[in-house]
Amino acid sequence: MNSSATTITEPSTIYYKETGAIWRLSNYFIEQIPFDHPNLVFCCIGTDRSTGDALGPMTGSFLSQLKSFPFEIVGTLDNPLHALNIEEIAETIRSSPKSPYIIAIDACLGNVNNIGQIIVHPGPLYPGKAVKKELPPIGEVSIKAIVNIGGFMEYNVLQSTRLHLTYEMGRVISRALLLAWHRYNLKVINNSNSNTNNN
Repeated sequence: MNSSATTITEPSTIYYKETGAIWRLSNYFIEQIPFDHPNLVFCCIGTDRSTGDALGPMTGSFLSQLKSFPFEIVGTLDNPLHALNIEEIAETIRSSPKSPYIIAIDACLGNVNNIGQIIVHPGPLYPGKAVKKELPPIGEVSIKAIVNIGGFMEYNVLQSTRLHLTYEMGRVISRALLLAWHRYNLKVINNSNSNTNNN
């Protein structure tokens, strides 16, 4: 891990409609994502064939449209990263000459009271877990969005999730990531200026 991210062991959680959610979420991202890593990759997992599971590719599409967000984005509405291709694509990413640092983004199911929560935590994400699929873990940092209730008929629940919720949560995550990147850059510039002035 590079110097730009702090070692955090507890998950950070925020409700997507909370006042100042994008700013607070950007704080979590600055704490946990090493923006100075030479091969930072954002893996946005899910499929556009399910309104609930579209959170990942929708976020990936939002990020891909941001010209000032310079990192590799894998998984968009146009080219989803899903159960059928994730093992092969993850292996390709990991075989890069520059060892990658993967940020995994995915929808998940949870308690009814937690719908709308965005969770950021260190360590891998387990794609397909909500629908009982056995897929290899992915990511050094995980970003999960609780889009609906878990525990019963998960496929149907994901299929019947409101697209508005998925869209808004993806928008909040992408805007917070962009803000975190810009804030990180400003910090680097300010530190550089401070060092120059001190010299």
